[in-house]
Amino acid sequence: MSESPRLRRAVRALLLDGDALVLIRRTKPGRPVYWTTPGGKIEPDDASPEAALRRELDEELGATAGPLRQVFASGELSPGRCRLDTFYVCRLISMDLSRRHGPEFGAEADGRYDVEHVTCTPAGLASVDLVPRTLAAYLGDHAADLAGLLAT
Repeated sequence: MSESPRLRRAVRALLLDGDALVLIRRTKPGRPVYWTTPGGKIEPDDASPEAALRRELDEELGATAGPLRQVFASGELSPGRCRLDTFYVCRLISMDLSRRHGPEFGAEADGRYDVEHVTCTPAGLASVDLVPRTLAAYLGDHAADLAGLLAT
């Protein structure tokens, strides 16, 4: 009898700063450079997915964001693991990178987590290797719509 895959639930931010999306440029040993959105695993003591995302933004960016709006979910299945990422669009209120304090910043072997602003247009986002691929495809179709989703 095979074991069921372990479910890992995560939350990620489509964090808008003006007309740019705040992304993390990941440089990991043995892997090509890629970009991803800030966020991470929902912990058992998080009151809600939204609270988990606000915690992750504080840890990874020293950031606070305005209202969150869920816009996209993506699932990946690999041997022994099922990952479900839920993406929220939000606007950056403040960011102080000197306040970064997540566990990922204590291990140099994990590589670099550089913060970059990328123009939130299909052309701007096509200039980076954005993962997961399902997010890149979603933003290719909907980048121009994100700011409008916050106005309603």
